[in-house]
Amino acid sequence: MTKKLYYTSTMTSEWDTNIRESVEENGFYYITLEETAFYPEGGGQPSDTGKIEGITVLDIIKSNDGKILHKTERRPSSEIVHCELDWPRRFDHMQQHSGQHLLSAVCVELFDSNTVSFHLGKDYLTIDITSEFKWTEVHTAAVEKQANQYIIENREIHAYYVTKEQLQTLPVVKMPTVSENIRIVEIEGIEYNPCGGTHVARTGEIGLIKIFKTEKQKDNTRLYFKCGFRALNEFSESLGILSALSNKFNTGRTEILNRVEKLENDYNKLLSVNENLKLENANFLADSLIAENAEGFISHIFEDSPMKDLLYLAGTIVKKEKVTVLLASRKEQKVILSHSGSFPLHCGKYFKAELSSYNGKGGGSEQTAQAGFASQNDLMAFYQYTVERLGQNSGE
Repeated sequence: MTKKLYYTSTMTSEWDTNIRESVEENGFYYITLEETAFYPEGGGQPSDTGKIEGITVLDIIKSNDGKILHKTERRPSSEIVHCELDWPRRFDHMQQHSGQHLLSAVCVELFDSNTVSFHLGKDYLTIDITSEFKWTEVHTAAVEKQANQYIIENREIHAYYVTKEQLQTLPVVKMPTVSENIRIVEIEGIEYNPCGGTHVARTGEIGLIKIFKTEKQKDNTRLYFKCGFRALNEFSESLGILSALSNKFNTGRTEILNRVEKLENDYNKLLSVNENLKLENANFLADSLIAENAEGFISHIFEDSPMKDLLYLAGTIVKKEKVTVLLASRKEQKVILSHSGSFPLHCGKYFKAELSSYNGKGGGSEQTAQAGFASQNDLMAFYQYTVERLGQNSGE
């Protein structure tokens, strides 16, 4: 059986060992080593990566019979190999996993909230905790502060194996799913947790824990957080954004929110003014088109107008007059057909019957329908056809 250095010597990042077995399957090699510090995925912790004799290790898999398989694209040429762990990745996982244990323990200590699930992703870590009350920012601040206090105290973290009998004497947070090789991770004076993951030696090595947000998950609360260098990098990125905004607004960081609120208020005022101008413009265009076009049928092509403006314009026209309206946007290659309800024309059925001949797609109700076309040529062909057909008799 492979010696698991990730348990006996968690700080090992380079070592030499022998290849015990190598199996090729589907173009990949699965290599078994006499000793390995490569951790296989399990218990919420992703697997390690690195190199074996300079060959990239793609994945670490624990087989059903307990073998630790190292997935590579080719087999090393020698039987004695030099192995290198991707140490920044491993240490990150150790920081995050140990931080999760500590944060979960504090949630129990302060609010009797147990962790029911844990996820260690590339960006964030999450734990789902139980709570018989509404979790608030006050609770978040309290657990974050206490967890970081324990980090400052630099408590020892021990990992060891116990028998079933010894297990009964420990106040474990949960009972393990195995009955043999029971591994306990103990944070001194804080918790005993059955766990098969890798951990730092002291809480101080976690660095810090920062909770970024919480959200309700059915009957539980989900905490999003980062530990160690992840939290530091997040802080640096956030500070960079804050400094850039401070320079942009030429103001201190504490005044940025006030400046943003002022911009938001100014923007909303401009939106209101713009909507009023659109209303005035739509009324003006409606009156102009009503005056210029033949009685009962109005058609017009707009070069750059967005479809949402044409929808509003068509609605304005049919409220003013009992007419059928055909409007086209050359830029968006779309048309709208609408009428006031005083005509037997069913706009949606008309589009359904005619659009396929012009590579158009769309539909609608009896009084309003809209469609888009694959090209401007298709748009113009359909527009001209509809003008000729409906312009003769809008009640057809």
